[in-house]
Amino acid sequence: MPDVTLTTLNKLKQSGEKIVCLTAYDATFAHLESVAGVEVMLVGDSLGMVLQGHDSTLPVSIDDMAYHTRAVKRGNRGALIMADLPFMTYATLEDALRNSAQLMQAGAQVVKLEGGGWLAESISVLSRNGIPVCAHMGLTPQTVNILGGYKVQGREEAQAQVLLDDAKALEAAGASLLLLECVPPALANKITAAVSIPVIGIGAGSGTDGQVLVVHDMLGLSISGRLPRFVKNFMIGQADIASAVRAYVDAVKQVEFPAAEHEF
Repeated sequence: MPDVTLTTLNKLKQSGEKIVCLTAYDATFAHLESVAGVEVMLVGDSLGMVLQGHDSTLPVSIDDMAYHTRAVKRGNRGALIMADLPFMTYATLEDALRNSAQLMQAGAQVVKLEGGGWLAESISVLSRNGIPVCAHMGLTPQTVNILGGYKVQGREEAQAQVLLDDAKALEAAGASLLLLECVPPALANKITAAVSIPVIGIGAGSGTDGQVLVVHDMLGLSISGRLPRFVKNFMIGQADIASAVRAYVDAVKQVEFPAAEHEF
């Protein structure tokens, strides 16, 4: 199989085939996921919670992200690697350029930023400098303190319109991908149809161009013992982790996941 690129993802959107994304933080899981057919591996700042034991993503540093991106790069066998810019590492254009360059040099092929229309200038500058960007919209964990917790976004008509307008603006600014987290499926479908770039969803229904989960969630691993509503435990009925990952890939490709019970 040829290496996955942004061109690959755009072709999948155009053909209607779902894109499979999963988080990865080390070489072993990167190898396992990429050979199982995961097309995009996200080195997420979620590592702050699932690996480091924090109660949010806020303590994660750019050095943490670069370390794990390098590890994922070593184990990768052809997937596209996307890495998060953590909290306060893209507050200025200078910060965004410097920290994005560090992630790209560590092995990322796309960087992900959380926010709305205000990201347009940063996305434009980054893309001009050869750095592809995924804009993370909806529930943005880095702003959990402003949002008042991990809440579904876009339920009200005015807020939904802002998200739709921002998605169009960020595509126009040069975003290569969008990620929608915890938004109603009807809004996610509307945004997916309104932009020409691929849209990855998590807790956004089955109508987006692809799906992403935190690998620990997908394997049923949780310190609290509770999994988010939008998660399915793919270890159930499987003999090993590799089989669970393949089951996740198949379920996304066949539009069997997410199902109605995983939607808001």
